[in-house]
Amino acid sequence: MLYDFRMANPMMQDSVWTKQQKYEEAEALYQQVLAGTAPKGAPKGAGGGKGAKDNKGGKSGGSTIKNEIAEARQQIQKVLNSHKGNCIQIFGGSGGAPADNSQVMNRVSSLEKENRDLKKVVEDMKSLVQKLENRVTKLEGGSSAPAAQAPAPKKPAPADDDDDDDIDLFGSDDEVDEEAEKIRQERLAAYEAKKSKKPALIAKSSLLLDVKPWDDETDMKKMEQEVRKITADGLLWGQAKLVPIGYGIKKLQINCVIEDDKISTDFLEEEITAIEDLVQSMDIAAFNKI
Repeated sequence: MLYDFRMANPMMQDSVWTKQQKYEEAEALYQQVLAGTAPKGAPKGAGGGKGAKDNKGGKSGGSTIKNEIAEARQQIQKVLNSHKGNCIQIFGGSGGAPADNSQVMNRVSSLEKENRDLKKVVEDMKSLVQKLENRVTKLEGGSSAPAAQAPAPKKPAPADDDDDDDIDLFGSDDEVDEEAEKIRQERLAAYEAKKSKKPALIAKSSLLLDVKPWDDETDMKKMEQEVRKITADGLLWGQAKLVPIGYGIKKLQINCVIEDDKISTDFLEEEITAIEDLVQSMDIAAFNKI
C-alpha cells in the first residue's frame, strides 16, 4: 500500500507559510502548558491551529496534556519518596522502618577502641621518654657531682702542746741522713746486680735464600756442601731443598738464621757468590724477624 506523502505533509508543496504566526503562538502556548505557566485566560487547545473556536478539540488536547503533566508529577513524587525512604533507612531516621545499623555501630566501636589504644600507647611512650630524660640528667649530674662535692682534705690536727716538749729543735739530723743514704745505696746496688744477671735480648732473623746455578749440568749436591761450608759467629744453616726453575734447571733453596748484630745479608751474598764455579746468583726469597 502506497503512502501519499503529499497528503500527510501538504505544506511541503507551499512556497509561502501563511499561518506561521498562529503555529508559533500555538507552540509557545503548548510549552507554557507543559511548564504549568500558561495564563488563566489562555485557550485550552494548543494544537491543530484552530484556537479557541474548536472547543471540543481544545478540551480533549488540554485534558491530555494535563493528564501527562499529572502523571509526570506523580512519577517524580514517587522517586523522591523512594529516595527519602532509603536515606531514612540507612541513617535510622524516624520516617520509615528502623534500619539495621549494626555494621556501622560495630565500625564506630572498633574505631573508638583503636583510638583508646593509641592514646594509651602515646601515654606509655611519654612516660618512658620522661624516665629516660630523668636518668640521663641524673647520670650527667652524677659524673660531675663527685668532683664538685668532693670533700676538702682535712688539715692535720695541731699537735698537742705536750709533744712539743719532746722535740729537740736544736738537735742534729746527721745520723738520720746517714742511715737514709746507706739504705739508698744498698737498694741501688741490688738493682744493678739484678739487672746484670738478666740476659740481654738478641735480635735474630730467619732468611730463605735462593741459590741459582749456571746450567742444568751443575752439581747441586756439591753446591749445597760449598754453601754450608760458610761458617761464622751468629750464622746457623737450616734445611735445604731443590726447586725446579725450568728447562731441567733447579735452584737451591736453603734456610738460615742469623744474629742481626753479627751477620748481614751483604756478607752472605759475598760469600755465596764467591763460589763462582757453581753459583750464578743469590737472592733473598723471605726475610722474617724472630
